[in-house]
Amino acid sequence: MDTLSEASILSNLKTNFIGQHVIYFPRLGSTMDTARQAAREGAAEGTLVIAEEQTAGRGRRGRTWFLLKGGLAYSIILYPALSQLSSLIMIASLSVVHTIETFTSLQASIKWPNDVLINRKKVCGILIESAVKGTGVDFSIVGIGLNVNGTPPPLPPPAIPATRLSNETGKEIPRVRILYRLMEETEQLYMAVREGNSLVNEWRQRLETLGRLVQVEMDGITIS
Repeated sequence: MDTLSEASILSNLKTNFIGQHVIYFPRLGSTMDTARQAAREGAAEGTLVIAEEQTAGRGRRGRTWFLLKGGLAYSIILYPALSQLSSLIMIASLSVVHTIETFTSLQASIKWPNDVLINRKKVCGILIESAVKGTGVDFSIVGIGLNVNGTPPPLPPPAIPATRLSNETGKEIPRVRILYRLMEETEQLYMAVREGNSLVNEWRQRLETLGRLVQVEMDGITIS
């Protein structure tokens, strides 16, 4: 299994700022928590917080997102404008979709709001957290857990089944090469948004649930 390190990440990374500063841990509770602290201490935009193994990552609504060895668990520190906050989930999900389709023959889709699926199985979870004061953004953290190799993380019911890229392709995937592409895609999409471009049309085309009947459970109430 390929091993991540600060040196291996930086050796061939072709970005201007995303991932050019790395905070690496062999094992960490949550990259989101560490990234938030680093942002408060003035970390450079694009700083990457990454762990070989994440044991207490967070999903939506307080759910735990485990990522065992063989996956990618990372958070990126950004300093967007307030008007760009709604685009961060599009940037994150499309960067994963583009990367998967670059490295495999698989087609990925987005399950609104924060999952990436392959064959209707979860391969990636995304979490966005921002600190907003008045009309300004102190910082935003884009957290991603991608199942690459190894064992998919346990998902509590009624969650959809999980999978990994190696399961779907039948072969091990070099994680550092996947990470390079993720950083490059993130930077390209982030800069496109900064320049005033919209990602909405492509994002909508990738949505798994658009046009389908779905059920949402909220506070004990089911809405169809």
